[in-house]
Amino acid sequence: MTVFMTRLTRRMGFGLLPLLILLFSGNVMAEDTINGADTAWIMISTALVLFMTLPGLALFYGGLVRTKNVLSILMQCFAITSIMSILWLIAGYSLAFSDGGSMNAFIGGFDKVLFAGVMEDSVSGTIPEGLFALFQMTFAIITPALIIGGFAERARFSAMMLFSAIWLFVVYIPVTHWVWAEGGWLYEMGLLDFAGGTVVHITAGVAALVTAIVIGQRRDFGVHMLPPHNLTMTVIGAGMLWVGWFGFNGGSALAADGNAAMAMLVTHISAAAGAGIWAAIEWIRHGKPSVLGIVTGMVAGLGTITPASGFVGPAGALIIGLTAGVVCYSATQFIKVTLKLDDSLDVFPVHGVGGIIGTFMAGIFASSSLGVFSGQGYAEGMNMSSQIMVQLIGIGATLVYTAVMTYIVLKVVDMFVSLRVARDEETEGLDLVSHDERGYDF
Repeated sequence: MTVFMTRLTRRMGFGLLPLLILLFSGNVMAEDTINGADTAWIMISTALVLFMTLPGLALFYGGLVRTKNVLSILMQCFAITSIMSILWLIAGYSLAFSDGGSMNAFIGGFDKVLFAGVMEDSVSGTIPEGLFALFQMTFAIITPALIIGGFAERARFSAMMLFSAIWLFVVYIPVTHWVWAEGGWLYEMGLLDFAGGTVVHITAGVAALVTAIVIGQRRDFGVHMLPPHNLTMTVIGAGMLWVGWFGFNGGSALAADGNAAMAMLVTHISAAAGAGIWAAIEWIRHGKPSVLGIVTGMVAGLGTITPASGFVGPAGALIIGLTAGVVCYSATQFIKVTLKLDDSLDVFPVHGVGGIIGTFMAGIFASSSLGVFSGQGYAEGMNMSSQIMVQLIGIGATLVYTAVMTYIVLKVVDMFVSLRVARDEETEGLDLVSHDERGYDF
């Protein structure tokens, strides 16, 4: 309505302004703090982030497992989307973003249980609060969905669902409050995490690694090659992730402005750099670049730029993406070849390590004094050394807390539901064992 009034007054003269204000004052007051452009952009971003999980991550992960387990991955992504959405409505949003009173440094309260008070006219910044809650819901969906890559092809479906539900409240929601809610202790310290380096990638990566260790290796790991069954599916999913990540990072500006545009730009640059350097490393080492390598490098570049995307410039993003490709590639080799840990779909070396690198490098390339690397500047009162120290504290706290609490949750779940399917069930495949269906009918 305000846009409509502005156009009218420009065309018909300012003499009509008082009359128009009287006629539309109710609408002006109702929409006074809601920006239509911001709202439209976050609506699109919300759809893009959900698109990252369904179908993006589902196809990306689904193609990486063997034929007998493809449906189990797709099912887990759909089930997590459904359950996390309901849990976010019941209490997740409230505990993550409302005022927790005397405990506000660590966890929110219950003021927003069942989205209490979230009405059509309630506002968060310049967008409707309901939209903000929905946007954050999509982050709460994709984070536990990322974890399933750590224990793919051997976890019991009921145990996976119970673990994901408890983990959301025990790990994801507290860390979200620490980092993104006013009063959270890392928020007040000035941690730079624009779109989830700590909240999403470190928590998911560490949880996946701990889960892989607790559950143990797949029975064929290290004995036979376990190649992806459908790289075409994986590449399609990877493309969806790349597109969806514009909403993930650009939408985290919570406005349709220059910050969102820069976040999208640096996201794309980092993804391209990560994909290119990973493929180049394989080309040099093995004589040929692989499709799996280039899409994995892309995801590494995307995950690594995520915490820094709202703070760094294009040249900084190039360095971050190149660093992501090199370090995450080395991490995958170290985890699987040297340590022989069966993080099935490389969640920790790509997302966990990427989140750590990106969160740390945000403390460097956010500097407004680095010339061509210039970003948005540090938190108030910070210089490079103090900002880097805060970044390290955030990384360390998130890593240790996630590892300890994930281990505890796994042990609690295992008391009620066996975490792993039986040996013969793993051989048969989770599609038939868990869902009595086949992904392919040959």
